[in-house]
Order: sequence, then structure tokens, then C-alpha cells
Amino acid sequence: MSLISIAVVSLEPPERYLGQLVKHFGHRVPTTLEEGRGSITFPFGTCTLVAEGSTLRLRLKAPDAEDLGQLEHVIKEHLERFAFKTNPDITWVRDPV
Repeated sequence: MSLISIAVVSLEPPERYLGQLVKHFGHRVPTTLEEGRGSITFPFGTCTLVAEGSTLRLRLKAPDAEDLGQLEHVIKEHLERFAFKTNPDITWVRDPV
């Protein structure tokens, strides 16, 4: 059973931050980047990103709570660093699959 965590973050423009996250991690792990969407595949889980209007939707999937916690921490830390001027509110909501 996998665990899912979702956050919807208000950012302007969300595509910019989506691209920054994907390109940053693309030097270390497999990524995909298309217009308005992307994914990052870590050894401990996957992050899917979608830019919609003025929000960035983040969907994390990991095999267990420990890995999901690590994934939440890594994505939140990097997004806060990239969007430091806007101080985004990143709140994870967990949902088992």
C-alpha cells in the first residue's frame, strides 16, 4: 500500500516554481517536465506537480510513512527556498491509497 500526500500552494507564477523544482532535482534523479506539469522520482517516492491558475498542486506518493515524511520535508524545504519572497503556505494533507 502506498501513501499519498497533497498540497495546493498559491504562487505567482506557479509554472516558474514547478520548473525550478524539476530542473533542480533533474541533475540527481529522473524527472519529466511538460507545459504546466512535471514529476520528480526519488528513491523514496515520487512528486507530481501541476500548475493550475495561480496554484501549484503537489502530489507525493511513497511506500510508507517514513519515506512520505522525508519526501514532504525535501519538497517543502526546496520550494520555500525558491519562493522565499512570497513565503508560501505549504500544508500537506495525507490520504492512504
